[in-house]
Amino acid sequence: MKRKTKVMGASHSSGSASSRSGTRGVVAQQATSSSAQEFFSVPLEILEEIFLHVPANQVVRVCRLVCPLWKQVADSESLWRVRCRREGYNLRDSSKTPEDWRLFYFLCKKRRNLLKNPRGEENMTGWTIKNGGDGWNLEDVMVPHPNEVVKKNFVASYEMCTKEQLIDLEKEGYSAAFMDNLKPDIKISDWYAPRWDCGCEYSISVALLDAKQKVIQSFTPPKVFFDQWNDQEWNQMIHVFRNYGPGVRYIRFRHGGRDTQFWAGWYGIRVTDSSVEICPAVDT
Repeated sequence: MKRKTKVMGASHSSGSASSRSGTRGVVAQQATSSSAQEFFSVPLEILEEIFLHVPANQVVRVCRLVCPLWKQVADSESLWRVRCRREGYNLRDSSKTPEDWRLFYFLCKKRRNLLKNPRGEENMTGWTIKNGGDGWNLEDVMVPHPNEVVKKNFVASYEMCTKEQLIDLEKEGYSAAFMDNLKPDIKISDWYAPRWDCGCEYSISVALLDAKQKVIQSFTPPKVFFDQWNDQEWNQMIHVFRNYGPGVRYIRFRHGGRDTQFWAGWYGIRVTDSSVEICPAVDT
């Protein structure tokens, strides 16, 4: 007579090792599935509230992989819309709604100026400079800047002065997969102003580069010229890179200028509060 054993409440013949092993696997899988359903049997509203208290990257990398129910909540528009509201990531234009609230959340969370020392508060730190004439200098703003926190600006001399930064996106937390799959908007902003008593010129060039620092897309508008006896008011240059394709790994930001009357000292263009941001499309 064949001996029978009971596994997880089911009777099995001991005559076949492979049959016994296979049955145990099926029963164990069913038991795990059943216990998972019982353990995770939580109303969606409560599960969403729990997820709102879990770090966002853990929700994406861990929680959504546990089971279909958790994935459903982790991917829900409601979860990320509420998370944005609670953490203060509000729409700048309420008439524009994000297509993907999760992407909107992470872009807002990571958003910052990728340029170092944009207002000259640390002298020339962070900039690679090329001096012409008497070179770059730092001065207090001659007229109030629209951004009240800006108190200093860089000023060029009587021959062309340029300064630039190379932004390594990987080092700034934007992985190759992130940039290639999502292709987020890249917003450029630069503030510039002349002296009232001297003519000058201003130029800017920004390029998106691949891993070998070859240009994928660039923005190089015509030079801006100011006549002598101008209003010396601040002007803003804005550009947004969109639909630039895969492969972007660096951003090169370069700007500069000079005075046009060749006066010794620092009578050239003034620049400050420059910025490069990776941001949600609804904010650009």
